[in-house]
Amino acid sequence: MPRYHRLGEMPAQRHIQFRKPDGSLYAEQLFSTHGFSGPMALMYHINLPTEVMGWEDMGQIAPEFLTDEALRHRHFVTGRMQPRGDAISGRVPLMGNADVIWNNAWIAEQMVDFFKNAEADEIHFIHDGSGVLETMFGEVPFRPGDYLVIPRGTIWKIKFDKLPVRCLVFESHGEVTIPRRYRNDLGQLQEHAPYHERDFRPPSSLPTQDVKGTFNVVVKARQRLTKYIYGYHPFDIVGWDGYVYPYAFSIHDFSPITGKLHMPPPIHQTFQAPGFVVCSFCPRVLDFHPEAVPIPYNHSNVDSDEVLYYCNDKFGSRKGIQEGSITMHPLGIPHGPQPGAVEASLGHTKTEELAVMLDTHRPLYMTKAALAIEDPDYWKSWQPRS
Repeated sequence: MPRYHRLGEMPAQRHIQFRKPDGSLYAEQLFSTHGFSGPMALMYHINLPTEVMGWEDMGQIAPEFLTDEALRHRHFVTGRMQPRGDAISGRVPLMGNADVIWNNAWIAEQMVDFFKNAEADEIHFIHDGSGVLETMFGEVPFRPGDYLVIPRGTIWKIKFDKLPVRCLVFESHGEVTIPRRYRNDLGQLQEHAPYHERDFRPPSSLPTQDVKGTFNVVVKARQRLTKYIYGYHPFDIVGWDGYVYPYAFSIHDFSPITGKLHMPPPIHQTFQAPGFVVCSFCPRVLDFHPEAVPIPYNHSNVDSDEVLYYCNDKFGSRKGIQEGSITMHPLGIPHGPQPGAVEASLGHTKTEELAVMLDTHRPLYMTKAALAIEDPDYWKSWQPRS
């Protein structure tokens, strides 16, 4: 979220001496994006952030995408997955392209090591868990239905109140931002936006850790993992300020835009990044024209793939899906309400649906893990009922 935030202690001006109680200098670090021209944060460490005790190559982690798949509508049943691993090792990449990777996770364990994704911003959607995202920028408490946006280069560890927890993780190879049409020339969210600044929750506290020992930070970069070993706790920052930091936003704080006639999916847009958008379908009042058809019309995906994750089973235009289902409607073939759904929707005045949608501008490729949980008969759901 592009607004200024600060936590902790720092000198009156940038790049001047800032001393510890013992008289030695704190280590200043600029956390910058797009070289020195993008959003930045300036932070002050107790220790030198460049000092490490060693490193260890942990091997490749690149997803293996299937690039020779026939074109078809698809349904993946994540309820067939089993809890496994922590917030990093438990990720299962299901699909992706050069812009974004879609991971599902049913997390069974707490994290032990810290993590840094150095090649992608991350959007975590927490389906049914609560806890605290602990980061170098401070702590971000979260609850079910929260999006957690973590800028690349952030060192973090997530702590859940209880396990297992279901979540999505989108890894974006471009910067995750707020749609430009929601903002004025100064970056402030306008009155027509479906959320406002107070809905976004930046780090609320900065517990500085002045602790020596052995601490592992697993870094993802160049499609592999490298473990860096530090002789001090990586959350040794005493203060920071700027425009780059992790934050939480609840899908339940999204204020749906409604209309007299059916509104298209862009009204649900929540985040954007190069090559894709993320949308939130939330409970809302339906179209109020006396003859309105309150569910989506048939639509041809000419130039984008559309993927929905269903947080409940109350989607009026879809049959046969369940909580945790994923539908994938690829570019090139139309999709829309299944037989009988339009007539069944007439007269309805509200919906309780809740879903997260990813729309990409380049084709998505599946992994073998996705095929293992696929419903092979989903495409038949548009056939006339006998």
